[in-house]
Amino acid sequence: MNLVSFLLILTGVLLNAAAQLLLKAGTNAVGEFTFSMENLIPIGWKIATQPPILGGLSCYVVSVVVWIMALSRVDVSVAYPMLSIGYVVNAFAAWYLFGESLSVAKLAGIGVIIAGVFIVSKN
Repeated sequence: MNLVSFLLILTGVLLNAAAQLLLKAGTNAVGEFTFSMENLIPIGWKIATQPPILGGLSCYVVSVVVWIMALSRVDVSVAYPMLSIGYVVNAFAAWYLFGESLSVAKLAGIGVIIAGVFIVSKN
């Protein structure tokens, strides 16, 4: 895999991770909710007008374009496992930004993911 291919994959992964974090920030602003016929329009509107949610959806759109460019250069059997890097990024970002826990089990899993991505990318 050359540098351009790697950077496209990494950019797609980071955009996807940013999208998840923005969606979480947006839902934090909205609060916990349940869809029902009575609140479908008010909650739907509140969700649809949250800037972080709009930003997250925008990140998804751009990430798809970048991902398509990456797939034109790299085998899907190599590129797809690299999406796991997003879990690593999001686990640490969620810990830092939202105070989510990073248990020993999660950290061990992150280590396994990093090792797996390294092995897959070397073949």
